[in-house]
Amino acid sequence: MSTEAPTLTKKDFQTDQEVRWCPGCGDYAILSAVQQVFPELGIPREQFVVVSGIGCSSRFPYYMNTFGFHSIHGRAPAVATGLKIARPDLEVWIATGDGDAMSIGGNHLIHVLRRNVGVKILMFNNRIYGLTKGQYSPTSELGKKTKSTPTGSVDYPFNPLALAIGAGATFIARSVDIYQQHLKETLRRAARHKGTAFIEIYQNCNIFNDKAFAYMTEKEHRDDGTLYLEHGKPMVFGKSHDKGIRMKGTEMEVIELGSGLSADDCLIWDETLDNPATAFLVSQLLPPRFPTPIGVIRSVDAEPYESLVSHQIEAEIERKGAGKLDELIRSGDIWTVHENHTVTN
Repeated sequence: MSTEAPTLTKKDFQTDQEVRWCPGCGDYAILSAVQQVFPELGIPREQFVVVSGIGCSSRFPYYMNTFGFHSIHGRAPAVATGLKIARPDLEVWIATGDGDAMSIGGNHLIHVLRRNVGVKILMFNNRIYGLTKGQYSPTSELGKKTKSTPTGSVDYPFNPLALAIGAGATFIARSVDIYQQHLKETLRRAARHKGTAFIEIYQNCNIFNDKAFAYMTEKEHRDDGTLYLEHGKPMVFGKSHDKGIRMKGTEMEVIELGSGLSADDCLIWDETLDNPATAFLVSQLLPPRFPTPIGVIRSVDAEPYESLVSHQIEAEIERKGAGKLDELIRSGDIWTVHENHTVTN
């Protein structure tokens, strides 16, 4: 007799742990969005795993009523990769921050992206180190004054979307903590992707870097400062939809619609282009010259890493048989260390 899986709700993914972020932190909004989307995916709760590194964002596993790992600084992608290879049936999500992912974890991040491991990466970007109380991070803007850069940072910041494109990521998106409907739809899109999904989430740290994204999140700036990417639709923005983005040679430019120009002159957004050149150009749309693009930057199909590994294992088992661990350990070059400290092979 078959039994239907129970219908899950947001409450099923909440834990009894006190959520301990600073009052007003954008992490609360991200947590709420994830807890609302997970029940919609039709996946049993015991198949979810949330993996994190170190940082404010990395408390995430404690607040999700799923399996989880709070791993070490920057190494969440490595832990998640091992887990996904061993258990491809699990739904593995990574919660990380701009410091955890782009600094000490940079090498791990680019390799999980290039391998196309079937994990979902939520990178909370507040352009600051929050847990260690306000040092500049790899995404902090040039000239940023912090406790560790009192006269202003001279580091050029990472562009997370451009980095992901350069690493060959097959799904790349950006959303904002307070844009709840947009964030939830972006999470749904990521969940459906078969391969690595990388989402940069602009997240406000109201204690150490308040209003870092005010140029696009404040009511008076939102319409002109945000470009919503929609597949198959022209790249139009502005309160009155009176501005657009078009190609000018090998670059993009902002145009004013009207006086002979219309949406037909704007670039039609295509997130499925195999060539990442256009996606890279969109990643370079930066304020104040351009509105900030949010939505899916790239979504292309490629076989996930864990499937390729599984195919190799299955092929070798068929060719050589299942094998035995003891025989494997004792095969090849082995040495015996005797009590008198001599070694024979």
